Amino acid sequence: MLFTQYYLDCLSQASYLIADEGTGRAVLVDPRRDIGEYLADAQTHGLRIEGVINTHFHADFLAGHLEVAAATGAWIGYGHRASTEYPIRRLTDGARISLGDVTLQIMETPGHTPESISVLVHEHAADTVPYGVLTGDALFIGDVGRPDLLASTGTTADELGRMLHDSVQRRLMGLPDEVRVFPAHGAGSACGRNLSPDRQSTIGEQRRTNYACAPMPVDRFLALVTAGQPAAPGYFAFDADLNRRTRDLFDHTTPPRALPVDAFTAARAAGAIVIDARDPHEFAAGHLRGALNIPADGRFAETAGTVARPDDTLLVVGQPEVVTRLARIGFDRVLGYLDDPDATLPRMAADLTPAVRRTATELRAALDDARPPLILDVRGAAERERGAIPGSVHIPLAELPRRTAEIPTDSPVVVHCAGGYRSSVAASLLRATGHPDTTDLLGGYTAWQQLVTA
Repeated sequence: MLFTQYYLDCLSQASYLIADEGTGRAVLVDPRRDIGEYLADAQTHGLRIEGVINTHFHADFLAGHLEVAAATGAWIGYGHRASTEYPIRRLTDGARISLGDVTLQIMETPGHTPESISVLVHEHAADTVPYGVLTGDALFIGDVGRPDLLASTGTTADELGRMLHDSVQRRLMGLPDEVRVFPAHGAGSACGRNLSPDRQSTIGEQRRTNYACAPMPVDRFLALVTAGQPAAPGYFAFDADLNRRTRDLFDHTTPPRALPVDAFTAARAAGAIVIDARDPHEFAAGHLRGALNIPADGRFAETAGTVARPDDTLLVVGQPEVVTRLARIGFDRVLGYLDDPDATLPRMAADLTPAVRRTATELRAALDDARPPLILDVRGAAERERGAIPGSVHIPLAELPRRTAEIPTDSPVVVHCAGGYRSSVAASLLRATGHPDTTDLLGGYTAWQQLVTA
């Protein structure tokens, strides 16, 4: 058996290639849209990708099932409750997919969504204990999939939570301890709140350490798995819906388009939104007015899907890889990127503006001014529970795009997060939406805490 896990840190997303090396037959599970790595590995090992399985309708990324099917002729499989615009193979509970001696078996594990399935992997068809289980978003390492995203129309969070209780407590915990667990996401994903950075575990380890796997009645389970969940990024509903639909394919063989300064300037003048993917310090030194700072060195795609909209026409200041990362969440309306911003941005000097970033010491002094700034905390709810700057207003970054009207436009605003990444994003969003006197806190709440406790 060939078993390969592919992991995207930016989205905390795992996909899998499982193959029988004797027959050369292979299946992909939960692939991303830029499929070149899968195809290259299949060619290297002499494999034929004949199927692609999505464990559910993903909300945090646009899956690559259509791209894989177009490139290889593979069938597309979902749990039998799935409804799509394209032809699918309906995978019912207990169904077995033979790749030769290597065999996959479907286990229905609804709860994160109604159609969710897990995939048992048998290295040999006659094995009584599976090699592992691909749990999708039903079971994570250290957590379970949240049932409150409402990615599936017509099913309530309570109904999904009760399904998830059965899927986790009875079905998945009914597997032998030695079965390896391979989830679809890891730490940082908004699909859960307590995910481990580990990329695999075992059923026995989860039985011992995962709070949601301890035996408990359904009401207790519901209370635990729904409490303190982070606000979902704005693009989640868009991706969950688009994953059901026939759509344009992503061409991984064509590089993103580099735009000359005159074309970039014309597109910006016509209303395109600029996403500046440089480091916050570089952005603060000088950026195009109205640009959104979403640093590439971080959770870029998820953050972009939080502060931009899928129907926005976009321009990128940054490396071409940024355009691919936007495509992974279905943001395809990207006209191109500005090549070599260090050399090209100075040619647009009249449109450049700096951004102010305050230190914790400067913020403390400003709070004694006759006109003190409003302090905006864009961290998650769980972070704020561990401590907050007195008098600060709390709006998580995922909620800020729809709540900017709550922030006054006629007084200074200082934005902070934990360390400075999200605050630069939020401050750029506020300045772009009519809040000109907005700065952000260098080092975030961590720097503030160090100052006041020194």
